[in-house]
Amino acid sequence: MNYYEAREYIKAVAPSGSVLGLSDIKNLLAKLNNPQDDLKFIHIAGTNGKGSVTAYISTILQVARYKVGRYISPTIYDYRECIQINGEYIRREAFAKHMGRIAIAVERMVDEGLAKPTVFEIETALSFLHFKEEQCDLVVLEAGMGGRDDATNVVSNTILAILTSISMDHMEFLGDSLIKIALNKAGIIKPGAVVVCDKQELEVEEAIWAFCTEQGNSLVIAKPQVAVIREATLEHQVFRYQGDEISIHLAGTHQIENAVVALEGVNALTQLGYNISKEDIKRGFAKTTWEGRFTVLTREPYFVVDGAHNLAAANKLAQSLKVYFPERKFIFIMGILKDKPYQEIAELMAPLADWIFTIETPDNHRALPADELAKIVKKYNNHVVVCQTIETAVTQSFKVANDTDVIVAFGSLSFIGEITECVDRREND
Repeated sequence: MNYYEAREYIKAVAPSGSVLGLSDIKNLLAKLNNPQDDLKFIHIAGTNGKGSVTAYISTILQVARYKVGRYISPTIYDYRECIQINGEYIRREAFAKHMGRIAIAVERMVDEGLAKPTVFEIETALSFLHFKEEQCDLVVLEAGMGGRDDATNVVSNTILAILTSISMDHMEFLGDSLIKIALNKAGIIKPGAVVVCDKQELEVEEAIWAFCTEQGNSLVIAKPQVAVIREATLEHQVFRYQGDEISIHLAGTHQIENAVVALEGVNALTQLGYNISKEDIKRGFAKTTWEGRFTVLTREPYFVVDGAHNLAAANKLAQSLKVYFPERKFIFIMGILKDKPYQEIAELMAPLADWIFTIETPDNHRALPADELAKIVKKYNNHVVVCQTIETAVTQSFKVANDTDVIVAFGSLSFIGEITECVDRREND
């Protein structure tokens, strides 16, 4: 099997959609001799901030000279970015080789009358094969949806579990209350693992404390509210937290909170015996990049892309816009999935903009049509234009923007790659 054939194989599986639960991936991994059992994991779950915390910790460990596997979702710019080792995407040859082995295992499962794994389950299994073959010291594993029933939760050797900011999202799968969602995400916590948790609503913190007490886990609650911000610009943020002064280059007011959670996670790893110096931590934070999260693509006018796709993330985006761009005019490009709280997001964000261009996320059966989104947005802003393509929205946004204005594309991570390509083409032309 070559890389093209491996990608076609994945496309053929895609219509099966998502299935929560661990039985199918357990069956698949059993056919592959359970590669995950030979790896050690830092498992990260939460509603927002997972990717940023994953990026911070992975980079710090790499700077500290560890071989670090990183598994993330969704991808933005390249399909292979979901599986990385020390920042390098999995090679096409390795991907094809592992997929060939998985295809044989899936065929055996079907012959035995077992359910066929989903795309996410196959990709997760493939990552374990790759990380084992490359003998990674640690794997930083980002949960997909929730925690307890997510395919990534098949792992047992979790040394550190991290819970980032938890809010209402995916309620149809994870529960109709904040407590239910939090306990679902807390399902990644394994007996014996150290747990680091972002500051949460009081009821959530109490539930997680009870969960950890019952299992005998050591729990650290991060305190981003006590971080002292020394500098905060689009290019550079500096803060002091419990004696450590940290410099980061990720923009967004929420990134200091994510960095504090990551710092507590790294401190926990040092307590577990991992050799990570203060200098490694500082260099790792300074080197961390994470595209598509309040990322500036152009200036004069500013063009910002952000993956804000739920209400909590939209609130953080709105806060960042007010901090970084006071007294500026905003032009929005919005595209949202139909299973997200688009009504609430529109109510929050639409009044901030002078113009709004609605788009439909391409090639996604969950996409909310651009005209339907426009109808909702018009309740809060009359200057709305429906765009049939992403390129049209980008072109139109630049036409109405002055050099001092700010164009912001948000609502889903899934179209950020195409938005970026459109902006890059325009800049190159």
